[in-house]
Amino acid sequence: MNFRRVRASDVPEINLIPFIDVLLVIIIFLMLTTTYAKFSGLEINLPTADASKQNEQPNEVHVTVTPAGQVLINKAALGTVSVKAISEALQRAVGDAKDPVIVINADAKATHQSVVDIMQAAQAAGYPRISFATQSPR
Repeated sequence: MNFRRVRASDVPEINLIPFIDVLLVIIIFLMLTTTYAKFSGLEINLPTADASKQNEQPNEVHVTVTPAGQVLINKAALGTVSVKAISEALQRAVGDAKDPVIVINADAKATHQSVVDIMQAAQAAGYPRISFATQSPR
């Protein structure tokens, strides 16, 4: 005796809810990560100053950085561009002046490291007042 009922064959179904959940999570992840992509290629426009030129003070020391990385202190070139050499040259250039201002004139194509070296040398020499020269817009 066969007591089993004959069932109609069930059609297999695909449950789409987990698939939709996974796709929504992927879309949210992509939206969050693509919003940060625009910051990786920022174009930086360096500021210009509209202020009138101030009179030179007698206790200013002008440090110039050329595009090639050469450092000039009061228009006198240095042989080496190490932090120690720049610090010693700054001390010689300042002499007995009280509270000197170090004015950095860096070319637009000069490396950032050379400007940081000058700032570090001024700090090592004990000159905390540093200024940057700018050009007026054309």
